[in-house]
Amino acid sequence: MAYYKRLRDLREDNNYTQTQIADMLFTTQPQYYRYESGLRDLPCELLVILAKIYNVSTDYILGLSNEIKPHK
Repeated sequence: MAYYKRLRDLREDNNYTQTQIADMLFTTQPQYYRYESGLRDLPCELLVILAKIYNVSTDYILGLSNEIKPHK
């Protein structure tokens, strides 16, 4: 699974809009759309912020693991 699909799924599962997430990442909605659509690579620093927002591991977002919770 491509990581950008997980970005959209996590956002929708948590009832956030693209604009809300973009605001949390200090970016614009069009820029966030590019990350979520796979048109631009997601910077590492934003990956870490998203993992904290959703309380999941970065490996889960990247599709490297199906284990949703972060390591303790």
